[in-house]
Parts: sequence; structure tokens; C-alpha cells
Amino acid sequence: MVVVEIVGGESYEIGLASPTAADLLRAVDYSPHEATVLAEGRPVPDDSAVDADRVQVLRLVSGG
Repeated sequence: MVVVEIVGGESYEIGLASPTAADLLRAVDYSPHEATVLAEGRPVPDDSAVDADRVQVLRLVSGG
């Protein structure tokens, strides 16, 4: 079980075995193009396994 906190939003408990960062993003309806996963304040690459009980999802902002 991983608690996924959307920065500035809600938190979710995700029950996936050995999830990657991309798996967690998909579970909360984000894509790696829209957000990044932070574990202990550090970005986790999309294809890396998340070895933490709690992570944050930071939505990326772009525009001009």
C-alpha cells in the first residue's frame, strides 16, 4: 500500500505490488507528461520502482 498525495489536492491509498512511478501516476489519473512522483522530496523516474510508503505527485505546469 502506497499513500499518494497530490500536492495541493487529495490523497489516495494505492494497493499495487511493486509499483513504478508511472503505475502510481496512472492510478490517480495522471500521465508522466502531466506530473512527477516525489519520494522523500526527490523525483522518481517513471520506470523506477517506488520503494516508499508515501509519495507526492507534483503536477507540472507549462505554457507561454
